Amino acid sequence: MEFSWGSGQESRRLLLSLLFLAAWKAGSGQVHYSVPEEAKRGTFVGRIAQDLGLELAELVPRLFRLASKGHGDLLEVNLQDGILFVNSRIDREELCGRSAECSIHLEVIVDRPLQVFHVEVEVKDINDNPPLFPGTQKNLFMAESRPINSRIPLEGASDADIRANAMLTYTLSPNEYFSLDKPSEDERVKHLGLMLRKPLDREQSPELHLLLTATDRGKPELTGTVQLLIKVLDANDNAPAFDKTLYAVKLPENVPHGTLVMKLNASDLDEGSNADIIYSFSTDILPNVESKFYLDPITGEIMVKGYIDFEESKSYEILVEGIDKGQPPLSGHCTVMVEVEDTNDNVPVMEFKSLSLPVREDAPLGTVIALISVSDRDSGANGQVTCSLTPQVPFKLVSTFKNYYSLVLDSALDRESVANYALVVTARDGGSPSLSATASVSVEVADVNDNAPAFAQPEYTVFVKENNPPGCHIFTVSARDADAQENALVSYSLVERARVGERALSSYVSVHAESGKVYALQPLDHEELELLQFQVSARDAGVPPLGSNVTLQVFVLDENDNAPALLPLRARGGGGALSEPVSRAVGAGHVVAKVRAVDADSGYNAWLSYELQPAAGGARSPFRVALYTGEISTTRALDEADAPRQRLLVLVKDHGEPALTATATVLLSLVESGQAPRPSSRVLAGGAGAGAGAGAALVDVNVYLIVAICAVSSLLVLTLLLSTALRCSAPPSEGACGPGKPTLVCSSAVGSWSYSQQRRQRVCSGEGPPKADLMAFSPSVPDSRDIEDLQSATGDSLSKPRQPNPDWRYSASLRAGMHSSVHLEEAGILRAGPGGPDQQWPTVSSATPEPEAGEVSPPVGAGVNSNSWTFKYGPGNPKQSGPEPKKQTQVSFLLRRKEAFQSRQ
Repeated sequence: MEFSWGSGQESRRLLLSLLFLAAWKAGSGQVHYSVPEEAKRGTFVGRIAQDLGLELAELVPRLFRLASKGHGDLLEVNLQDGILFVNSRIDREELCGRSAECSIHLEVIVDRPLQVFHVEVEVKDINDNPPLFPGTQKNLFMAESRPINSRIPLEGASDADIRANAMLTYTLSPNEYFSLDKPSEDERVKHLGLMLRKPLDREQSPELHLLLTATDRGKPELTGTVQLLIKVLDANDNAPAFDKTLYAVKLPENVPHGTLVMKLNASDLDEGSNADIIYSFSTDILPNVESKFYLDPITGEIMVKGYIDFEESKSYEILVEGIDKGQPPLSGHCTVMVEVEDTNDNVPVMEFKSLSLPVREDAPLGTVIALISVSDRDSGANGQVTCSLTPQVPFKLVSTFKNYYSLVLDSALDRESVANYALVVTARDGGSPSLSATASVSVEVADVNDNAPAFAQPEYTVFVKENNPPGCHIFTVSARDADAQENALVSYSLVERARVGERALSSYVSVHAESGKVYALQPLDHEELELLQFQVSARDAGVPPLGSNVTLQVFVLDENDNAPALLPLRARGGGGALSEPVSRAVGAGHVVAKVRAVDADSGYNAWLSYELQPAAGGARSPFRVALYTGEISTTRALDEADAPRQRLLVLVKDHGEPALTATATVLLSLVESGQAPRPSSRVLAGGAGAGAGAGAALVDVNVYLIVAICAVSSLLVLTLLLSTALRCSAPPSEGACGPGKPTLVCSSAVGSWSYSQQRRQRVCSGEGPPKADLMAFSPSVPDSRDIEDLQSATGDSLSKPRQPNPDWRYSASLRAGMHSSVHLEEAGILRAGPGGPDQQWPTVSSATPEPEAGEVSPPVGAGVNSNSWTFKYGPGNPKQSGPEPKKQTQVSFLLRRKEAFQSRQ
């Protein structure tokens, strides 16, 4: 473009190719452009997107926006091509006044992520303002007696442009009386003056008309003119004269009304009324000066009458003239320059340009949370603002640009520790005293799923009685999640990693997903399932979800829900109650038969006792039944008075609450001694008698079994002896009676023999010499004194059965082994005949935790555990040995969970 001059308002077009439109960057990412004032709408300013390094496709998604204080409509950005262009008329004089530098400060803000750019657009001045005089005509009164070379001040023209466009030169129309006096070198005295070069003669020329022209140095040049009308007067030869042509004074801002600025003094060499001076503001004074100051016409005192604000105007130029009262009046002129001094009277102003809330607790360090703009209208140190942050929080303020601060994350956040931060930003200037402003910001921390649900303990033990109703509530698991909202919403489920037998875990129990309640879906049977171990998972609803597991050990407690079951034997001659021959020659205490029964329950619920029901008619029977063994023996010698057929009714009862019973009927036939066969025990179940059939067939079986047991026992004894010899040959620290738990198995008064799978365990009995893992003693019959000594030594541990220890565990497979034990007894393997050591299968025992009391297993039938088994020969439970004159023996099976056994070791 190029300039073109026309008529009228001298419209102009500026050649844009002559201006610098290229942007440049300097410190802190600031970009500079320049544009001439009065440029037409749509004028190209710069490729702002390219210069800021932004992609055109990112402008709209990243919310590209332009901000400018008070000048937001002057410039605009085309989001399609990223070009900054003029949007409306730009008048540099209106925008910046007479300031030498004039720029439009733009803030370019883009989000995602947040970025702020600062753009300075310099407005170039063009010569669009001609010089202007205060008026089109100026009237001057001048005495004809005025001396040659006297100076008459004139008000110069003003040009709203700057630099060369505002530099004026003056010319005066040709005349013979006056010449033009140019401004002095003091820039503060810019007024023109007329110099009288020839004496005036009112009679010859009462009025003089001159034309004063002001021309600037712009291209093209612009001019302004004023008509000077000089009227020549008579008399009053001396004009008032001030002490100084220029007065300079400093005045603090905010001074109260009536404050004296200064007092002027002018003198007149005339006398009388020609020497009386009246002070007044010049007619060329600016309106804002006259509104701020008052001039006393008599005293010449200048006082403050308005609000003096440094931020409004930094200086005032007061034109004063002194006029005498002569005829015609003469005047003198002076200039008062009032410089306003700044005081710290403006509080800093803060403005949040951008605020990104809430902040995720996993936000990286350096994340920008807010952009803060600060400003202070004061100058110098009074306008220098610094920001601080309180209290001590994981955030900090970073100065990103002049008067801009970023609130950024300084350390890691944890919503579970602090969910909200109340920040106070303080802006303080450098004045004395300093002024400050505060702004509060509440920073909320957004939760992320960084905490898994946690149970109070890793494992729970639950005890449930068997035969529970289906769907009953047995336990409630609860996990706590430290997160919030859906991240803390916990749901529960079963972890089906293993099956329970051949059935799925979900067929036994279920877990409510919300409450964590565990329900038993079907009645549990202690005889089928003693321990149900499974895991429950807790998962939150976060993304991704987090979870943890807890183990539940559900022990099914036994109830007395199984009545004693009598074990049937083959009956001689078929079914029905048959007679068992008993020789009348037997003495007191002879065992004639035995009732055997088992109970599917465990513990005291399976502890059986036998009672002989009274005979009909109240007759006293010559037989009795052992309380805990079921052996039927004679109480006295039989005689001829006893009935040849004896019908015995045996009541078998367990120790449950309530107790369950079964009855057995035993028929005995008393015969002479020559007619009686070899004695043998018979068991009758449900009223059926047990005969002595197939006795011959059992003899052969007994022989083979005895031979097999002897062979196995010999090998076992030999192995243990070799092992003991090797151990004894070891160093003393590994002796057979070395330190350790002293008693896993200890012998009783009548002897015992035991086997243990713990190969390296040392076993000692009391304080005697070391014993090997296999210990065999010949059973002997203790007398009453031995029994009393044994009872006194063991105390209540033997006289009273103990509550079964929770570590005892039994399985259905153990009870199934009872049948094999019955056949062993029928074969006579463990029976030595009348009066000999008779091995009885146990129906009761007591578990004791004290090592010194030995270990006795509770009644579990005749099964053998795969982990360890123990045979014990002894007098049995003292509770059943009182009335028994005959020696009793017991075989007890030590059954326990492998884990419990190892823990006791």
